[in-house]
Amino acid sequence: MAIQLAEAGIAPPYWPEALRSDTGTAELVGVAKPITGTSDIQLLVPARDEPNPELSIVIPALNEEITVSEFVAWCLEGLEKAGVAGEVLIVDSSSDRTTELALAAGARVLRVPKRGLGRAYIDAIPYIRGRWVLMGDADCTYDFRELRGFVDQFRQGYDFVMGSRWKGTIEAGAMPFLHQHLGTPATTRVLNVLFDSEFSDIHCGMRGITRDALIRMNLQSQSWEYASEMVLKSVHMRLRTAEVPVSFLKDRDGRVSHHKRAGWFSPFQAAWINLKAMFVYGADFFLLKPGLGLLALGLLITLPLVSGPVRLGPLVLSLYWMLFGVTLCIVGLQSFYLGCIVRVLHDYTGRDTRRWLTVFSYTRTMFACAAMGVGGVVLLSGLVVDYARHGLRLPLSQTPEVYFAVFGLLLVIAAFMTFAATLIIHAAALRAPRANGHSR
Repeated sequence: MAIQLAEAGIAPPYWPEALRSDTGTAELVGVAKPITGTSDIQLLVPARDEPNPELSIVIPALNEEITVSEFVAWCLEGLEKAGVAGEVLIVDSSSDRTTELALAAGARVLRVPKRGLGRAYIDAIPYIRGRWVLMGDADCTYDFRELRGFVDQFRQGYDFVMGSRWKGTIEAGAMPFLHQHLGTPATTRVLNVLFDSEFSDIHCGMRGITRDALIRMNLQSQSWEYASEMVLKSVHMRLRTAEVPVSFLKDRDGRVSHHKRAGWFSPFQAAWINLKAMFVYGADFFLLKPGLGLLALGLLITLPLVSGPVRLGPLVLSLYWMLFGVTLCIVGLQSFYLGCIVRVLHDYTGRDTRRWLTVFSYTRTMFACAAMGVGGVVLLSGLVVDYARHGLRLPLSQTPEVYFAVFGLLLVIAAFMTFAATLIIHAAALRAPRANGHSR
């Protein structure tokens, strides 16, 4: 029996509970209208379905008929051992028998188009019923029979629970040499440096998060980079985070990993797009403190030269040094302001937004910009008057007026940059994620 709920204008998560036939077989219970506005998602429910799951195991799958039955059995065993009511939700884009095998094994199946790993999780969010969510792969490389550690951490109040293969075990042959000894350790180290975090395995596919935090996270990534996006946003959101040791097993005989299916370049592409996610969500690392450093160095060079050249032993610091200092000041100030804007855009708690709105208080900053601008024009005017007095033919010489004028030009530029940055920060605060967790 197929119920076309989307045609009736009913969208998830407000659908009624799944209907089942008297024969006990699984039925198609609805055709959803997903975020994109197309009716191309189907939810199928098994004959035996947990009515009130506390934990949802959400697993994207693509042609996993070799392992999916055993995997679902592992999940059900793990739920029983952990003493938690749960559901298994397979987000399936397969062209083989994955759907029917998963249903027969006792899992819910959400049929979605093949649009990427990250998109599969996004599509699944309206259909998740548990208050805790456990993610992973359907290939039996993560041992879901041992999920008690995640449940224990959730029960202790943690919002985000990362699995760690480095704290657990890695079966011989389970991970390619470069992945194990270069790729994962290196990218984990980069993320920890960028975000001042202490993760040991940012690419572990077995991870848990509360449903509330997952919704507030507002995932955007469509592909492999979702893994880094989750970790990075967990830091921005200041989620209470823990790590759990997990076992990583090698592929079953006859199964080929998705990276191998996609070709030799796939692991390198995945690493590249994950680094991109780190740099985008951690852009302030390259802007805020480096910008302050450049600004300080520029001022250290520029300010002593405002009244003219300075001699330091055999070294004479003159106009060209001052122009170099002004350049550093402009680049540093611009970097600092961009870093402030990034902090506001990635602020899920409201703390950074409140801080920078206080620093860039609109009225106070506007008066400061006006004062800098007027002061800069006054300093520039001396050079302009001298230039006019000489019939507009004054050669550029290192007179005191030139040094004052260069500093005045810096003040005018800084005034405009501060004015623009203040407007952008206040505009970004209107669009940034809110402290209550609801984005935009």
